[in-house]
Amino acid sequence: MARLAVFSPVDSTARVDVVVRRLADAIAVGLLADGEQLPSEAELAGRLGVSTVTLREALMALRQQGMVETRRGRGGGSFVRLPAGLDPLARLRAFAADELRDFGDHYAAIAGTAARLAAERSLPSDVAPLWRTLDEMDAVVAAPEAAGSAEACARLRRLDGRFHIEVAAASQSARLTQEEIRLQADIGPLLWLPHEGLSGHDETAAQHRAIAGAVERGDGEQARAVAERHVLDATRHLIELRLRLRE
Repeated sequence: MARLAVFSPVDSTARVDVVVRRLADAIAVGLLADGEQLPSEAELAGRLGVSTVTLREALMALRQQGMVETRRGRGGGSFVRLPAGLDPLARLRAFAADELRDFGDHYAAIAGTAARLAAERSLPSDVAPLWRTLDEMDAVVAAPEAAGSAEACARLRRLDGRFHIEVAAASQSARLTQEEIRLQADIGPLLWLPHEGLSGHDETAAQHRAIAGAVERGDGEQARAVAERHVLDATRHLIELRLRLRE
């Protein structure tokens, strides 16, 4: 469902920018994997509901950003390239505390609504990926080499983002899923910063499992409440970290 949301038709305004943002966000959060071949220009343009001219302009912009590589000849096409990310702490310094709080309020509203609808609409096949992702997160933390490992933290960041996108996808709303992907690309890596070194994982894992459990039981209000609290708690920790950076 999340990948279907990536390739669903874009809005009718500012189409080149919308296509660039849609694909760039999907690459940033890992829905489109490094080295993955994109559909042909004709197919991708058709799925996004844009002209091939618009798509080519968008792909050109993504090539300039280092997020797409185009190869010619047999076996050619457009391939995803994951660029080196900016230093998360440097990104965090660009935000004022009130901007982070506003981001958190917006994100909590999206996450809460998505979780409520997921509880009301999801099928067992929609819920199963949530538990698989949470089990993967536990396995990363339990690995002997995980403590303090940058690789483990990066893996957990990706899995955390995947979990929230899967919840949104379970809501059966393409727009909510697209907004979750956009927010994960914008602020997802920052929300994990207070947990670098795996600190606070137990609290985060408990909230994740509470969300998944409420979705599985069909308890929409509980799913909404826990999802909102989860985002607001993460935002509070992030604001505290941002304020400490002044010291």
